[in-house]
Amino acid sequence: MKKIVLLAAALLAAAASFAQSEYNYQKRSLFEQLPIRGNDIVFLGNSITDGGEWAELFNNRHVKNRGISADRSGWLLDRLDPIINGHPKKLFLMIGTNDLAVGIAPEEVAANVEKLLDRFAEESPWTKIYVQSILPVNGVDTKAKPKNHWKKGAEIIETNKLLETLCEGRKNVMYVDVYSALVDEKGMLDKQYTNDGLHLMGEGYLAWKTVIEKFVR
Repeated sequence: MKKIVLLAAALLAAAASFAQSEYNYQKRSLFEQLPIRGNDIVFLGNSITDGGEWAELFNNRHVKNRGISADRSGWLLDRLDPIINGHPKKLFLMIGTNDLAVGIAPEEVAANVEKLLDRFAEESPWTKIYVQSILPVNGVDTKAKPKNHWKKGAEIIETNKLLETLCEGRKNVMYVDVYSALVDEKGMLDKQYTNDGLHLMGEGYLAWKTVIEKFVR
């Protein structure tokens, strides 16, 4: 019986992984058909970015959402071409949550972000890049708990420090601390902003918007 349960769990995990890869491929193939232009402002990241209605939040049709649910920093590097080739005006990046959840080290996340910055510096040097902090998580005050994520609070803080250092001294690159605007007094994602400890509710996106609005203009 135990073997059957383990097999079923493995099959479910494989199915989930397959579904995520299919979604990633579907979104990437769509983005490849939607050209980025020089006056566009691109939001790039994982499901937290994917979930934002950015063009409506900023009332700006030039704001383009290029977030893909479950994306990681290494995978993101493989889909930069359509963005870089369009030489966008600005890029808002938030990535790393899913990396940490599967055991990827903060140093590797930072190294992948560095590769992204280096590519833009070489191929689209006039693009202004805003490297946003990874958001806090909360595994205590919410009912649904993405367990692999909410255990990574310390790693998130460490990664954010590495990202901030990485941005120092780089032309047209700025680190933006969104983490502090959404964290509570216990060091977790404020429960008013989330219903699962990881993803944002509407109020969370409004809090995020408040932090970056002056940079989007």
